[in-house]
Amino acid sequence: MGLETILAAIAAGSAIGLVLALVGGGGSILAVPLLVYVVGVSSPHAAIGTAAVAVALNAASSLAGHARNGNVKWPCAVTFALAGVLGAALGAEAGKAMDGQRLLALFGALMVLVGLSMLRPRKTADNPDVRLERSTATVLLPRLIPTGFGVGLLAGFFGIGGGFLIVPGLIMATRMPLRIAVGTSLVVVTALGLTTATSYALSGYVDYLLVGLMVVGGVIGAGIGIPLGKRLASRKRAMELGFAVLVIAIGGYVILRGLG
Repeated sequence: MGLETILAAIAAGSAIGLVLALVGGGGSILAVPLLVYVVGVSSPHAAIGTAAVAVALNAASSLAGHARNGNVKWPCAVTFALAGVLGAALGAEAGKAMDGQRLLALFGALMVLVGLSMLRPRKTADNPDVRLERSTATVLLPRLIPTGFGVGLLAGFFGIGGGFLIVPGLIMATRMPLRIAVGTSLVVVTALGLTTATSYALSGYVDYLLVGLMVVGGVIGAGIGIPLGKRLASRKRAMELGFAVLVIAIGGYVILRGLG
């Protein structure tokens, strides 16, 4: 591996860590395009497998802090994750069976849809005390299980953490506040990422050296993004809108390259 590739991998990880720190989600969707078009990974399947490992490790490292702050609803998270793991396992097998360039084109289409959804104003949930227990199971389980399965299916198919899908899915199913949904989603992102990563690793589609370099880059990006995010806290919505436009633009490029 040449110096140029090493620097590109660290830069890609830094970009993802920076976006995660500033926007609070969505950084993982950039991992596959960065690996293919910046780092130079020739196989879309290898890019997806490698990205899945990096995303799972980054999510696991972030989870500890959110758990200490009480931002994780564990019963909801475990239920959503178990349903999602089944979906992710099925989605990963379907993704590996698809032609790599066609898979990239579909990934680009997903990026455009995600970017468009981020342009919509967020609605604040109003049930911070939501709990999955015997008295609420009949209401929450029929919402959490199918939503988790559907999100897992997409996450496994495209090799993404799916935080941008998991967070609104949790809010829709439980009406928990955004900050709690973000913390709870990291449990699911870790589980789905590990499921997808295991599937792709067993097929030889993971470059562990690139994973290490991207994790190093992610630490650097987060180190820059966290203090910068505090300074720009009053402009968080503007940053989210800018990121949404970036995701749409990159998605369009990925579609054209995939179809070409």
